Amino acid sequence: MVRALIIDDEPSAVKTLSLMIQHYIPGITSLKATNDPHEGLFLIKNFQPQLLFIDIQMPLMSGFELLKQVPQINFNIIFTTAHDEYAIEAIRFSALDYLLKPIDADELQNAFQRFTQRLNDGAANPQPLYNNFIHNINAKDKKDFKLAVNTLQGTFFYRPDEILRLEGESNYTKFFFTNNTTLLTSRTMRDYEEILENHGFIRVHKSHLVNKAYVTSYNHDGLLILSDNSKVEISRRRKEEVLSKLKAN
Repeated sequence: MVRALIIDDEPSAVKTLSLMIQHYIPGITSLKATNDPHEGLFLIKNFQPQLLFIDIQMPLMSGFELLKQVPQINFNIIFTTAHDEYAIEAIRFSALDYLLKPIDADELQNAFQRFTQRLNDGAANPQPLYNNFIHNINAKDKKDFKLAVNTLQGTFFYRPDEILRLEGESNYTKFFFTNNTTLLTSRTMRDYEEILENHGFIRVHKSHLVNKAYVTSYNHDGLLILSDNSKVEISRRRKEEVLSKLKAN
């Protein structure tokens, strides 16, 4: 039994999403919606949704401006947005969720499944994730973005230049940092590859993703040497592509 709230200035968007939720998401048993951001603030306080669908671009008050007025983010957020690459990258770095308009039914169901998985996993307070998102959306340079890394010990935040490499271990990913520490997270390396590929990270092997900035050399045994003297194998089928990316500026 999940309480959900939709805030979107477009009546047609609210109607469409409401109908999709009723049809495809039976787990949402109580749903409210509004086109008015001020009413949205009232409903957040009094309805106390567990899940908020909120449009980013609203003329009277953007989704970000609205959320700044909420004293405590104790609900999960799914942003709904037209294509906005910078906002989407900031959202993904912060381990938050989004749906691109027009919303696809499968994507909606997948987003809700991720939400229920977080509930089942006893995920921590969403406030730190949202705070990190605000940091990311205000970052003057993308190198200042911070990646949210969820672990059993809690959520940690790292700039891309603090990450040396990632290693896939079945459905887990192990992070290796420049300060010689490691973290294990229960997300696949493919998830992180999609987030980090525009920040200088190269997939060199099905099990390895490396930060190009810390590759010091390549030897004839097909191994990359990193700044911490670790050695990472390049798969044969990726060799030409990897070497080309390493030579590029």
